[in-house]
Amino acid sequence: MVEVKNLTKHYGRVKAVRDLSFEIGDNEILGFLGPNGAGKSTTMNIIAGYLPASGGTVTVCGHDIKEDAREAKRCIGYLPEIPPLYPDMRVEEYLRYCAGIKGLKRSERKQQVEMAIRRLQLTDMRRRLIGNLSKGYKQRVGLAQAIIGDPKLLILDEPTVGLDPTQVSELRKFIRELGKDHSVILSSHILAEISAICNRVVIINKGELCAVDTIENLERKMTGSAVLILTIEGELSVASAVLEKVSGISETLSAVDYDDGTCVFKLRLEDEKVRQEIMSAMVSNNINIAEMSMERPDLEQVFLELTGKKDSGLGSLENPERK
Repeated sequence: MVEVKNLTKHYGRVKAVRDLSFEIGDNEILGFLGPNGAGKSTTMNIIAGYLPASGGTVTVCGHDIKEDAREAKRCIGYLPEIPPLYPDMRVEEYLRYCAGIKGLKRSERKQQVEMAIRRLQLTDMRRRLIGNLSKGYKQRVGLAQAIIGDPKLLILDEPTVGLDPTQVSELRKFIRELGKDHSVILSSHILAEISAICNRVVIINKGELCAVDTIENLERKMTGSAVLILTIEGELSVASAVLEKVSGISETLSAVDYDDGTCVFKLRLEDEKVRQEIMSAMVSNNINIAEMSMERPDLEQVFLELTGKKDSGLGSLENPERK
């Protein structure tokens, strides 16, 4: 469906995008992640044909975005971070206008506009001036224009910004439905949203590619650095002395002594199998284990690790309910 190969973009001496390469399959929802200034919007603008690349190629449905721009753009629906709306136009009027500039035949325009209005639940707003709509409804209108013409590829840059929780839930469901018939590039700062919707993710930082994989695979790769949360009943100093003798504990990340007679350790293990040695050591020294669990990485931790935004600490073990 989409192939990005050795994509580069320079702004003078500044390299906003550096040799990016990735692909998007048919009917795939691809999450596009990166810190502010990482080059996400620049990359999406190039894929959409809005900006020229300094180097590399982008092909959409077999059409080069530079050499065969007209045909490539026919396959693309784009919702930028700031929707391209005209506040003095009414919703239905604006969508008819978008259908026209996309080159749809007159016989198709009404059907496409009605479809977009229905799917984005804009029926009650169709006669309203866009300038009088709430931010959430403006976002819906922006997405409605993107799907007009039934494009094979949809590029959505922060599509849920400004929506209330109910609208966010409805829009996420709608994007998942779009993935059945379209390929979707979804950029969002809400990592839970990416986890809930996307099949794979692309993570970039400072214009460079950090990872392209499924969320499950990325999380699995990080489990090589296993972190154990161990809660014991007893004195902190006694348990610490026992743990020092257990091979396979590479680091004690934190140790907290609570007033209720329990201690909580956060331990980095060389391998998850070290848990058995820890259990045996505690039992041998008559120390009761109240709880033992592995800390599993999520997409947020993967993102922070890959983009170098992780701070020196790994978070506090303090439980607000226990203070």
